[in-house]
Amino acid sequence: MLARGDGVSVWRQIADALETEISQGHLQPGTRLPTEAALANRFGVNRHTLRQAVKELTRRGLVRAVQGSGTYVEARPLSYPIGARVRFSEIVGAQARAPSGKLIADWIAPLDAPLAEALKLAEGTPALFLETLRTADGVPVSYAKSALPLDRFKDAPAIIAATSSFTAVFKAGGVTDYRRAWSRIGATLADARDATRLDVAVGRPILEIEGLNVDETDTPIQWAVARFVGDRVKVTVEG
Repeated sequence: MLARGDGVSVWRQIADALETEISQGHLQPGTRLPTEAALANRFGVNRHTLRQAVKELTRRGLVRAVQGSGTYVEARPLSYPIGARVRFSEIVGAQARAPSGKLIADWIAPLDAPLAEALKLAEGTPALFLETLRTADGVPVSYAKSALPLDRFKDAPAIIAATSSFTAVFKAGGVTDYRRAWSRIGATLADARDATRLDVAVGRPILEIEGLNVDETDTPIQWAVARFVGDRVKVTVEG
């Protein structure tokens, strides 16, 4: 029952009520919310008020709108360990979720000073840059910008497009095993690019993880910075 006139907006009360149903499991992850008309009728409000409530649930990261399909309860956050071995497909697959990825863009550009230092190459050396998107059960989780030594991994765009696997890229470049040398974790808010890439509202919390991968000889093979939807992952830093 909605309490009117007690200083709490009706749309916020509706959002709180639906959040309770989600947290208690009455609305399971992946479930489509009832239609606007059905929810408006249930709470005795107009559609404008109902839309405000759903917008608030979206802001809280509890639901996501799929154009032409409806609004769905978000999946539970992925557990995402950051340690010496960071393999997206393995992490997602181990949690009974379907990992996928795609190449968004690739280009060649000279390394600036910070990236050259990270990759232990001369400033201005041409490097291969990639933008990739990662999903779990079809839901965007992160997108990343990577820089790789061009002479060693020139075939990376074709391999990523075919396999979505950096492990396959590294194998083709003669790397039998690799590890994370270091990671830096920060936080920000989603900008317009994040909103488009990750299917979130502008201003949604974003987790940014920068890292460097090295091969078995400790030679740098990939610098990357990945932007994750903050409430779609729970990051654990392993010692």
